[in-house]
Amino acid sequence: MSDTAKILIGLLIPFSGTAIGASMVFLLKNKMNLLLQKLLLGFASGVMIAASVWSLLIPAINMAEKQGFISWVPASVGFIIGMGFLLLLDSVIPHLHKYAENPEGIGSKLEKATMLILAVTLHNIPEGMAVGVVFAGIYTGNASISTAGAFALAIGIALQNIPEGAIISMPLISEGISKKKAFSYGVLSGIVEPIGAIITIILTSLIVPILPYILSFAAGAMIYVVVEELIPDAEQGEHSNIGTIGAALGFVLMMILDVALG
Repeated sequence: MSDTAKILIGLLIPFSGTAIGASMVFLLKNKMNLLLQKLLLGFASGVMIAASVWSLLIPAINMAEKQGFISWVPASVGFIIGMGFLLLLDSVIPHLHKYAENPEGIGSKLEKATMLILAVTLHNIPEGMAVGVVFAGIYTGNASISTAGAFALAIGIALQNIPEGAIISMPLISEGISKKKAFSYGVLSGIVEPIGAIITIILTSLIVPILPYILSFAAGAMIYVVVEELIPDAEQGEHSNIGTIGAALGFVLMMILDVALG
């Protein structure tokens, strides 16, 4: 199989996870069990934290060292810029977090359902970048990133996209949206992942030396999502330990995938 075919398959894997999750609207009742939501949110947090460390930051440090840079500089700079970038988007794009009463971002007359979709779409951007940048490493022939490791990251993000797809699509039904439309909106929220991945691949292939910075940028953006939304939602209210258990399970699974396959 050619590298191009591998990259195309790899980019579609996380998107398929969102689609599978959105399809839960046809299998579950109008509301998802609260404990299950907490478990899945925690699981997604654990996957993203582990992916940020093993699939993004460690390769960025190793890559920078081979390029003759001070190893921690690109990782630190990229990480902070990635956090800042998501903070900026969070401050500008009108969106509504699942358990929040008031929307964030600039003032808008958008409907609640639309802002719920925008919240998930916003947080799918760094995941698309993360997948794009590791496959860009393969495309540019960088030895610090293996094909197996890139697919491990894609599979890990796909696994955490399943609960995300369900968690965004299910509440739309309570907003009066049909199951078919709720499924479609859930799927569309994930379309930014392959688009973001392709843009990242193009950018990185044009300027190869910035690859360590882009890897750590994606890590910073993903950690922002975890700290800003996923963990607070998973720990809200009673039975917060369920979210913690989910985070542990997600972290260990992603770590195993990356180490075993990478």
